Amino acid sequence: MSTPRFLNLPPGVRRTDLVTSRGTFAALEALPGSGVPERCPALLVPGFTGSKEDYLGILLTLAWAGRRVVAIDMRGQHQSPAASDDSGYTRAALGADVCALLELLGPDQVHLVGHSFGGLVTREAVIADPSCVASFTLMSSGPAAITGESAVRAKGLIEALPQLGMEQIWELAMEPEELAKGTSAEIVEFLRTRTLGNCENGLRCMAQELLTCPDRVEELAKVADDADLPLMVLYGEDDDVWDPRVQAAMADRLDAVMVVIPGAAHSPAWDAPETTASALTDLWNQAERSTFTDLRH
Repeated sequence: MSTPRFLNLPPGVRRTDLVTSRGTFAALEALPGSGVPERCPALLVPGFTGSKEDYLGILLTLAWAGRRVVAIDMRGQHQSPAASDDSGYTRAALGADVCALLELLGPDQVHLVGHSFGGLVTREAVIADPSCVASFTLMSSGPAAITGESAVRAKGLIEALPQLGMEQIWELAMEPEELAKGTSAEIVEFLRTRTLGNCENGLRCMAQELLTCPDRVEELAKVADDADLPLMVLYGEDDDVWDPRVQAAMADRLDAVMVVIPGAAHSPAWDAPETTASALTDLWNQAERSTFTDLRH
């Protein structure tokens, strides 16, 4: 679970709802200081138990480069409405939601970022239709299902949810963990609100997706190569969900730009916001320069 460092919206960042062909999604939107985007927009997708606020530390910096930047709550997360049934929480269904959001943010191609489980979801969208994507970044994500301690925690959540419900899980396990870390009362209250705002069926289904996700790296590599799509694998040097060595191997298989963020763990956008925003902006600018050069020729 990513823990925000602050909650106040910087100037130029606002809360909004994005209405797509597949439903409405709660979002944070950042615009350039001029108010007029001059570059391709960007869509940022959070991970399991996360939310749009996971990107709050980098939204304004990313927008300063001349872009509209949007971070969302996925279906059933925090402030986005829940799915009508469990089928809405498969990777494919959530990926279709991302495709609808990309279409909405067009007509320009959109830079796409997926954090953790959001990386697995956005990968589904790119494999299904790369035509709307200007570049794709997998942030602290992996090639397939989680393993080790992360898998143990996901299995524990699946088993505990029907018996205890999310409120008791928060009170018995999650809140004491945050308090032990010295998290401020304001942030703890936000985390409580976000946790209890999540759809419990959605959490259970997403946890199952994390535990069973197949390796689709070769499919992504082929799609990206065919579409000439720039890829980046970005992760903290101390990531404790997918082993950094696994992510490095994935970057090699994808022939992707690889960025290792010093001093960061599983949430680079909060652990090292300036470094993370700089890496994303560099990729996005390069992708747009390459596209412009191709159009001229």
